Amino acid sequence: MTDPTSMPNFPPPADEHPLRGRVLDVLQDMQAQPDIDADGDVSFNVQEQQLFARCTEGEVSLLRIFGQWQITEDMPDDLVKQLLACNDVTLSLNIIKTGIANGTLVVSGEHLVQDGDNLEMMVASTTQMVLQAVQLWHQTVLGEGPHVANTDPSELPGPDENPDGEV
Repeated sequence: MTDPTSMPNFPPPADEHPLRGRVLDVLQDMQAQPDIDADGDVSFNVQEQQLFARCTEGEVSLLRIFGQWQITEDMPDDLVKQLLACNDVTLSLNIIKTGIANGTLVVSGEHLVQDGDNLEMMVASTTQMVLQAVQLWHQTVLGEGPHVANTDPSELPGPDENPDGEV
């Protein structure tokens, strides 16, 4: 007799969760080893990092791609500095939000999704933006430069001086 815990985690029928079904298909095509966790989120792996996709179904559906990273001891143990780095990253990148929750860096990107949207591009680009934001956060929290929150607005680059929105 087969152990029931060894059975694969088959997704529910696509008509129950159409966006989540489409996201699963995209992640399988990306060879990201998607699976549905106990919360109903899609967990997947990219560049040896575990990420998640949360799909909120509705007339207009919401896709949230996010990851969580434990802040290690080699990072400054200064919550204000960590939060200032979150602020800088969030203000510097479109779509991406960063925050600190109980010693964990949380990075997410969210999209409203309609039927005709290019989900493959959306998932792939948002996944890369989340991973890029984690790197940018590390660089920012370790840097000594000024933070947006405590810089005179007249000293910040204008839209013509910083067209890519990079820090």
